[in-house]
Amino acid sequence: MKTIAGVAVWLIVSALGGGSSAVAQEIQSKSWPEVKCERYSKAWAEALARRGTRGLSQEFIERHDAFLASGCTARADVCPRSAEELDMANIMVVAAMNAGTASTFPPFFCRKSSLRDLAAT
Repeated sequence: MKTIAGVAVWLIVSALGGGSSAVAQEIQSKSWPEVKCERYSKAWAEALARRGTRGLSQEFIERHDAFLASGCTARADVCPRSAEELDMANIMVVAAMNAGTASTFPPFFCRKSSLRDLAAT
């Protein structure tokens, strides 16, 4: 019985050690901004696959896609205007933080002129 427990512990430790080595290699082969963008892009794809695009405007999706296409370096200009867009933005902020980025990494930002235009409609 002790042998089985010992083997189980060894397997767990080996698996954890191997995983952290793989992560370290990933970070060494790419810059940190590239790693963050890759993780964020994956989270975006997963969020779209789970919740779909219902309630997300074409502009919201296109601006977000432009952010991803820039290597996640474009100026933040994705303004959530509907409840569904705000929900998606919140999902992505949490996903970004879970991926090791700051909450300021995602491209969500509403300029004052955008808010005035929205209030006028």
